[in-house]
Amino acid sequence: MDLGVRWKLHGDGRTPAPGAVVRPDERLSWPRTAGLGAQHVVAMFGASFVAPVLMGLDPNLAIMMSGVATVVFLLATRGRVPSYLGCSLSFVGVAAVIRAQGGSSATVTGAVFVVGAALFLVGLAVQRFGARIIHAAMPPIVTGAVVMLIGFNLAPVTATTYWPQDQWTALAVMVFTGLAVVCLRGFWSRVAIFLGLVFGYVLSWALDRIFGRIHSVDASGKVTDHWRLDLSGVGRADWIGLPSFHGPSFEWSAILVALPVVIALVAENAGHVKAVGEMTGDSLDDRLGTAIAADGVGSMLSTAVGGPPNTTYSENIGVMAATRVYSTAAYWAAACFALLFGLCPKFGAVVAAIPGGVLGGITVILYGMIGLLGAQIWLNAGVDLRNPLNLVPAAAGIVIGVGNVTMEFTDTFSLSGIALGTLVVIIGYHGLRSLAPPHLKEPREPLLDEGTSSYDSGSGPEPGQRAKS
Repeated sequence: MDLGVRWKLHGDGRTPAPGAVVRPDERLSWPRTAGLGAQHVVAMFGASFVAPVLMGLDPNLAIMMSGVATVVFLLATRGRVPSYLGCSLSFVGVAAVIRAQGGSSATVTGAVFVVGAALFLVGLAVQRFGARIIHAAMPPIVTGAVVMLIGFNLAPVTATTYWPQDQWTALAVMVFTGLAVVCLRGFWSRVAIFLGLVFGYVLSWALDRIFGRIHSVDASGKVTDHWRLDLSGVGRADWIGLPSFHGPSFEWSAILVALPVVIALVAENAGHVKAVGEMTGDSLDDRLGTAIAADGVGSMLSTAVGGPPNTTYSENIGVMAATRVYSTAAYWAAACFALLFGLCPKFGAVVAAIPGGVLGGITVILYGMIGLLGAQIWLNAGVDLRNPLNLVPAAAGIVIGVGNVTMEFTDTFSLSGIALGTLVVIIGYHGLRSLAPPHLKEPREPLLDEGTSSYDSGSGPEPGQRAKS
């Protein structure tokens, strides 16, 4: 049985040819693959530590179980879908609601366990009936919008949490990382994100030594004098130790609050698989159901022992977009690192000490890359945004997702951000399509002002040849 754990050496294993990509079934040399794996771990660490902390769960357990979930995912998809399964931020609001109702950590993980089971069943349905049921519900206009709002929904995390902690360090890290991605060659350009983090770490240490404490908001959001790089937690942490385990508890009220998030998870998985397929040039329609089901299994395994739920991680799409290395060997390396790091509280303390300003500079680039992959899906599918049938639901859903708009249905149930934006795009598109006149469904003439579109210059497909969305 092919489990996708055999890789061909790409070229000489050192530097891919200009314009070439390292495909999922290829790898660079093992030292370089390990380095890329470490970069993937670093890329997901920020959110993977933030999510469990906000949910009141153990970050070290979260990192360990993200490695387990990633191994399950890679085995299930036979190594065709390069992906890291990290802690899902979609459940942070759900956890807050459950805890406000008096729920414990066990109640939170029990509710999320049920969501993982539901996601697993959705994956089985997609396997049975084919990816067409997802594509029917989420054509390119919908998928692109969902990928875009998932990426740009992360922007407030940068703007309100990371960047204000040290704006000048954030700016320096952003510039350094951008220059590294564009100007460095070979392997070094492919680990530019990691280099940016190291640069920011050292810069923050140096600024502390030269200028002393900074007066700004700290990680808790309070304006105070604080060190940019606080290593006090590193000295207190043990070198080896197990994370904190606990079993789930099931309560219907909590389950009903959490269950709608399955919509966001399906959208995240579909968008991720679509984005990876676009980047690698390999149709992954036949792997979509497996990917969704594997994500469900990974979340069930994690929450069964007290960890947070997992999802295909958009941060790592940004790393792949920057490095153009899609080797699943790098993700196996990342999973192994995560398993080891989960057993090392001291390493977790080192990563947790990464200054917020450094994360601000990095995430400005990463989160933007994620969102713009949605635009790439539109371009590759020939989606016509001059058609109001495409434009209106996508515009509304993206603003709702990016602005984190909330709809409160009852005192204990609401939808917001990614989940609400996804619903608006999907229901809005299909609802409008069912009511739209035929000339909007099959456009032959420009429906809105063309402006300076490619049709004016004679490039691109003719209006009658536009892809249907």
